[in-house]
Amino acid sequence: MTSAVFRHVRQIDPVAGSDRVADLIIRDGMIQPPEAWARDLPQIDAEGLIAAPGFWDVHVHFRDPGNPAAETRRSGAAAAAAGGFTHVVTMPNTVPAGDSEEWVREQIEDTQLPVKILPSACVTRGRKGGEVADLERLAAAGAVAFTDDGSMVADDRVMAEAMRRARRLNRPVMDHAVVPSLAGAGVIRACPLAEQCGLPVFPPEAEVEAVRRDIRLCAETGCATHIQHISCAASVAAIREARAKGLPVTGEASPHHLALAAEEIPADDGNFRMNPPLGNRADVRALRDGVLDGTLTLFATDHAPHTVASKSNGFLKAPFGVIGLETAVGVTWRVMVEEEGMSVVQWVAAWTTGPAALLGLPAPSLAPGRVADVVLLDTRHPWLVVPDRFRSLSRDTPFAGWELPVKAVKTVCEGMTCEV
Repeated sequence: MTSAVFRHVRQIDPVAGSDRVADLIIRDGMIQPPEAWARDLPQIDAEGLIAAPGFWDVHVHFRDPGNPAAETRRSGAAAAAAGGFTHVVTMPNTVPAGDSEEWVREQIEDTQLPVKILPSACVTRGRKGGEVADLERLAAAGAVAFTDDGSMVADDRVMAEAMRRARRLNRPVMDHAVVPSLAGAGVIRACPLAEQCGLPVFPPEAEVEAVRRDIRLCAETGCATHIQHISCAASVAAIREARAKGLPVTGEASPHHLALAAEEIPADDGNFRMNPPLGNRADVRALRDGVLDGTLTLFATDHAPHTVASKSNGFLKAPFGVIGLETAVGVTWRVMVEEEGMSVVQWVAAWTTGPAALLGLPAPSLAPGRVADVVLLDTRHPWLVVPDRFRSLSRDTPFAGWELPVKAVKTVCEGMTCEV
């Protein structure tokens, strides 16, 4: 268990609304009040560092079971800890799909991991979209949310039934909001590279119509409804309108959709293919504005590992998805804090209290008496993204070669330290 005094550290706690420099005292894995006697503990000079509650990511893929060459729980958890995360919500699009109590328990029961896994489970049996899974048993086993991520539940009747049952269970439904019939074979938004390489275009309507459908069903059922990996300006506008009406609708902004536009894809590179695809510059502007004005209450990586071989054959043949756990903190700080002027307290909230509120769990905090879930961030030494140094087994990042301004240097999860 962690026992140390982090001297003169800048502490950011969104729950308290505080941004202050003070000593952070942790004894036997518990945060202590500032007046606690601590001369017997190791004294660590943390001047110039930031301490925040450990970050939460509500959208990660660890490919376990099914594709251990791309990622396992162990490698994914190591990547999460290295990125500053203490809690991650794993997605159920594994092989087999996460629609059983056994699958949920397997995610939870690996106690040797440096982060805490909070598994989501399937909305439908086998993620096939036809029959609602046994949500009651899955929730009892420990599922914190329901999603068929990777596929939209396209049948309105099935989705509505799932949402009514999820509401009774006090669990959110998270949707991969892409209408399959509208997306077709599209892999990229309209942009110069699409024209140059003759790539099939993924129309923005495929996402926007799905978001509007989900909002309509949210209004009908009252279920907490979360839209995953938003990429379109019209999606942000629809969520803003729904929240203004008091509907329990939330949306997440992923680092790659905040940082990159389709017009900026440099070459026929499979590491820039994700689902939904990168939006255009107007979409990026709308996403950033949505974060700043509170329409989008949280960040999430959609960490989607793939083998190097599968991503190396160009845009058209590559699978959808990019990794993000080890770059997310630096990318979101660069684009939202440095470029957009987002307050550091609001930025930390998007990685902590926003995700916890979605899941209906206690807000992460640095308050005395809490078990220590803490991340220490270094903002003094920019670092270069070199994928071969990742803890993840995968290398599919669009940020290779970027210089990022912030890096996690220590995470403490449930009182236990993980050096990163």
